[in-house]
Amino acid sequence: MTDRDNTTHVGTRRLVVDRSACAGHGLCYGRSPQVVDCDDSGYPVLLHELLELDEHIAAAEEAVAVCPERALTLESA
Repeated sequence: MTDRDNTTHVGTRRLVVDRSACAGHGLCYGRSPQVVDCDDSGYPVLLHELLELDEHIAAAEEAVAVCPERALTLESA
């Protein structure tokens, strides 16, 4: 049995970035580097297309919460 087998899944989710709303503050990838990185201009790059692990979903929820431009949303996949 692997660690992945022991992880609770709460449902697949998708983190979405509205690049037209994003101002590149960097709070999302500073807070949640497990799911968000940045490009050379400081804008977010999503590390996972779909989020299945509860730890990734929790990190995405934190990224959404700290975005001052509300450019991130977490959707059901």
